[in-house]
Amino acid sequence: MTDAVADPESIIPRFKLERVLNQDQAGRRTSLVGNIDDQPALLILERAPFPVSSIYLSQVPSTLQTLKNLGANDVYFWYLANSSTIHPPSSNPQEYADLKINLIYPCTEQHIRKYSKQVMRMVIETPQIYKDKIRPYMQSKREEGRLNWVYNIIDGKTEVEDVIFRTPKGRDGDEGFLLLPDMNWDRKTMEGLRLLGLAERNDIWSLRDLKKKHVRWLRHMRRKLLEATTKMYPELEEDMLKLYVHYQPTYYHFHIHIVHVALEAGATQATGKAIGLESIIEQLESMGGDEETGMDSISLHYTVGEASELWNQIFEPIKRSDRASLPQ
Repeated sequence: MTDAVADPESIIPRFKLERVLNQDQAGRRTSLVGNIDDQPALLILERAPFPVSSIYLSQVPSTLQTLKNLGANDVYFWYLANSSTIHPPSSNPQEYADLKINLIYPCTEQHIRKYSKQVMRMVIETPQIYKDKIRPYMQSKREEGRLNWVYNIIDGKTEVEDVIFRTPKGRDGDEGFLLLPDMNWDRKTMEGLRLLGLAERNDIWSLRDLKKKHVRWLRHMRRKLLEATTKMYPELEEDMLKLYVHYQPTYYHFHIHIVHVALEAGATQATGKAIGLESIIEQLESMGGDEETGMDSISLHYTVGEASELWNQIFEPIKRSDRASLPQ
């Protein structure tokens, strides 16, 4: 042991694996048990953050050992890759992949703003702000052709082989939907599971369009999404999954996120972004009024980035106006 303390860097190469104990943080940390010089040892591997060196980062795309395309739709592409010097067997290179890569090409200025580091703000969207400002903004985004990739999936033009479940197209009218892997999932790490439930109907842009009359449909869709997921991945049970909706969503066509409960809760699951599907259903059921009463009648609190159009075009001007109206 004295030798180990004196020369700690010599210990790791002598580690002999016996078995894998655990993988967590969506596969980014792995705990191994084995031995070093016939003495029991625990080895915990955790991926370090990417170096910030532009020289290093500029070389990554051209120095990948393997690259496997998982799918492509409109301007979106996603891959598994191996960046290490360990050459994987040609029979199954994906098993050794250590990078999940998403490519947006060609990208827009809005894509760049979304993925840029920025200060976040908590805003309050009242029913009036939604009606006067947000709804017209949503309309403009839908008219820009940003939903082409969604329609490609619904129409069966792309990702057909990836669809896990769908109601026969057109059979169920407004109640049709389909289920497929999210582009952010590597499709192998089960605790990192991310799936996407897409509604066929295009009259529901976001949770703001949900009304009391939609409760039965939402409950039916929830049940079918859970059933389809556990059938496709039998190692999962329904209480190992959580379903939520984003507000504001990235795109204005109603969809539900299905993830493993062990998935690390980053910004996409945080308060101010994700709202549980069950909570939405319960809120709709508890509302007074007729069947047309819905989520457009309440105020919503959520986060936006300072680089976003929502902040620059809507909420920052509102904040300036509110300050200007205060008594001096």
